[in-house]
Amino acid sequence: MTNGTVDPSRPPGVVLCPIDFSEPSRGALRYAMTVAAQAGASLTVLTVNDPLLAQASDMARGAGSLDDEARSETERFVSETFSGRTDVIHPRFEIATGTPDAEILRVAAQRSADVIVMSSRGATGLRKLFLGSTTERVLRGTTARVLVTPPADPGPTTFDDLRKRVRRILLPVDLSPAMDAQVALVLRLSKLLQSPLLFAHVIEPTRTIVPGHSYAMSVDRERRDRAERRLEEFIETLPEGTSAEGLVAFGDPAEEIAKIAGDRRAGLIVMGLAASATPGTRMGSVTYRVLSVTHGLVLAVPPTQVVER
Repeated sequence: MTNGTVDPSRPPGVVLCPIDFSEPSRGALRYAMTVAAQAGASLTVLTVNDPLLAQASDMARGAGSLDDEARSETERFVSETFSGRTDVIHPRFEIATGTPDAEILRVAAQRSADVIVMSSRGATGLRKLFLGSTTERVLRGTTARVLVTPPADPGPTTFDDLRKRVRRILLPVDLSPAMDAQVALVLRLSKLLQSPLLFAHVIEPTRTIVPGHSYAMSVDRERRDRAERRLEEFIETLPEGTSAEGLVAFGDPAEEIAKIAGDRRAGLIVMGLAASATPGTRMGSVTYRVLSVTHGLVLAVPPTQVVER
């Protein structure tokens, strides 16, 4: 990690997985363990206690009693989750007290986590537009990549199982140089997961007062032709042997991306988090809406340094 950014061309050194003992967080934990074991990375499992419960427990049973209980429960949760698996690495257990998103971001920074793995919905909090509020706030403040897992996904049992679940990797592209870091990342993921790549460029139709106006239709045809040419030229620049194809679609970007992922069986969508003038990052509206409607894995990537492919 350098200057608050992550080089996406290298494997993660630290994987952080926050859990709340729910089944969605169990699925996220299986993803985190599988990724860490395959990459040779360390895994930190984090549990965040509610401050009011911690205070009540301190008064009733002594200082630190809730931390001790949470650690015991966390260790048991991890043991139950990976019973029978042989590829399990020994994780580091971290117990914190405070607001979940703030503590997740603090521990991620403290441990120099390269990847945070968490479910889009856990056992606590209401969903805001179908996306868990804790996950949303983590995405808005993270400087590390975040792998968001769907709540109904039990997680992989082996790395081969993970490959089968991913099948194809989808990267929505705007065909600008700013995409270089994300392209470098999906190229590495494609090789690691042995998954073909699908680059999708979504064009929002020209809006006119009169629906179906011939001028607007002509403009949209020209935009599509231009995008298809640029996407074809872009794919030709990829390293030899890369299994990749391009697709240009018209419509609402988030809806089209989710639809393409479903139709083309892309189990992993890689999307960027938009930069802002304030410290940290701000989640783009398209990324937010894709996370809200998709049923697959989403790897959210914060602004990064441009790297060589």
